[in-house]
Amino acid sequence: MFDKLKNVDDRFSQLEALLSDPKVVQDRAAYQKYAREHADIAEIINAYRAYQQVDRELDDSLELLKDSDPEIKGMAKEEIDRLSDRKEQLELALKQLLIPKDPLDDKNVLLEIRAGTGGDEAGLFAGDLYKMYSRYAESQGWKTEVMEVHASGVGGLKEIIILVKGERVYSRLKYESGTHRVQRVPTTETQGRIHTSAVTVAVLPEAEEVELEIDPSELRIDVFRSSGPGGQSVNTTDSAVRITHLPTGLVVSCQDEKSQHKNKAKGMKVLRARLLDKMTQEQDAKLSQERKSQVGSGDRSERIRTYNFPQGRVTDHRIGLTLYKLESILQGQIDEIITALTTHYQTQALQHAH
Repeated sequence: MFDKLKNVDDRFSQLEALLSDPKVVQDRAAYQKYAREHADIAEIINAYRAYQQVDRELDDSLELLKDSDPEIKGMAKEEIDRLSDRKEQLELALKQLLIPKDPLDDKNVLLEIRAGTGGDEAGLFAGDLYKMYSRYAESQGWKTEVMEVHASGVGGLKEIIILVKGERVYSRLKYESGTHRVQRVPTTETQGRIHTSAVTVAVLPEAEEVELEIDPSELRIDVFRSSGPGGQSVNTTDSAVRITHLPTGLVVSCQDEKSQHKNKAKGMKVLRARLLDKMTQEQDAKLSQERKSQVGSGDRSERIRTYNFPQGRVTDHRIGLTLYKLESILQGQIDEIITALTTHYQTQALQHAH
């Protein structure tokens, strides 16, 4: 580990020299590239230098133990205990910082929420989850844009796809993929019986055009008239767009905008993210079982969380976390769950890395 840190430290010094080089300062693209790399490793270097400082102070304190003055010896012992604890903390922090970063962590995401089993009740809960994620995004200073929406007849949602843009969105939302289960008494239930319904959530990193070349000849694009709830036409022109990716059979339709071009652009964004996700899932499937256990399967069919209304309880089954804060969680206060999941998976990665 320390050989690796020495290399990172050398590179950091090189970058500092490059960033003050007038030639680099004039070359905007080169300057941005080096500045990004400098920012990426700054946290590791700060922790490494703090570690080296503590190590030096510890050596000095160990020297003081040889002093004949009992008072100095006593102070040295106290100092050694304090510095040893600090050294241990910094070593753990450095190990965590050296875990290879998920290259997708900085990406925006397409969040797909779909009603599963449970009829109208699932549709209503899909609407609740959409509000929960929208409020969470707002609290993080992220922007959201609806890409596609299909309402259900009772004021719920069959499906909604939103683009969430901001800083490190994927790193915070990636563990939300899976089946979210709800247990509550529907308003239509006269006997007061609790119903269980399910909603699936998929978190797809946004794919840039440069990452994923799509051959136009592999697409079939159909245009049709948008229809509103209940089947009535909401548009008198063929502005809705359906895009089929022929090699994979993936189909995306978009009818949210009045303009065919805008619908096509939104549809292509969704298709690109789904294709990138499909490629990533296929690559993951090829990797060993050990790798899968490190990162969590991210399987859409996995039941990850239960929201129990009668008890006001939310349980994340992957880490056995139960919180009696259903109301505030549905208001978008999900940071506690997200942080606990991130810590859990980082700890797993750390165990496998060392």
